[in-house]
Amino acid sequence: MQNQQPVVAITTNLINICSQLRRDVLRMVHAAQSGHPGGPLGCAEYFTALYFEILNHNPENFTIEGSGQDVFFLSCGHLSAGWYSVLARSGYFEVGELATFRKIGSRLQGHPATAEGLPGIRIASGSLGQGLSAAIGTALGKKLNNDPNFVYVLLGDGETQEGQVWEAAMFAAKYKTDNLIATIDYNGRQIDGNVNDIMPLGDLSAKWNAFGWEVIELNKGNDIVEVVKTLKLAKEKGGKGKPVMILMKTEMGNGVDFMMGTNKWHGIPPNDDELKSGLSQLEETLGDY
Repeated sequence: MQNQQPVVAITTNLINICSQLRRDVLRMVHAAQSGHPGGPLGCAEYFTALYFEILNHNPENFTIEGSGQDVFFLSCGHLSAGWYSVLARSGYFEVGELATFRKIGSRLQGHPATAEGLPGIRIASGSLGQGLSAAIGTALGKKLNNDPNFVYVLLGDGETQEGQVWEAAMFAAKYKTDNLIATIDYNGRQIDGNVNDIMPLGDLSAKWNAFGWEVIELNKGNDIVEVVKTLKLAKEKGGKGKPVMILMKTEMGNGVDFMMGTNKWHGIPPNDDELKSGLSQLEETLGDY
């Protein structure tokens, strides 16, 4: 194709965005002295690939209904810092507003909310386990309206310990919600420890297959090239009678050495020295807010 960008150029741009997103997350959570840095750092590649390469969306024409566009839901709402960063960096609101994260009166609440009217947010997602249900309803609405676009949703692996997730899984398969692409951030950690210690999930691939979903295993969820490839593959598998589930293995806290390999940074902010250390590992590529 004449205007197709070289793969290397696309990859370099996306890598730069990932680095800036991670810097934003650290600075936002540090400034607020509350929040969840680990999950957003681990999902930087997913957020970047989705908003800068995959989604059919128009940041300047955001509507709650999302008619004529792809729609994304963040079910694990505690990853809000990463989502706010990618929304701002892709043009939904001014990047400078990231400085208001978790402040009184801010539109950037600790968990995403709709009352403040922040562009990009369609549901409140503080309570875990509900995002998949909302995504299914939206996907079915698109089918009724002959809207060919996709609905995406991100869940946490610990979140799938919630019973509502499995009710939704059955519902989506029964009603052939094949315009839905769900992803589980499969980092193996939750706030209280390792997922397998808290409540083992067993063979997630076999479970989602058994529930009637098309399952794709992404073992390199922190490799931007692999994430883009997998999301494109998921779209190719859409429209064939089954909802699609991506099991995306990531490292919580990825990109900051002392935050990796532990669940400690699920929900605590870095202090001044830790912020300095973390930022020294991440290149400022788009300009800090």
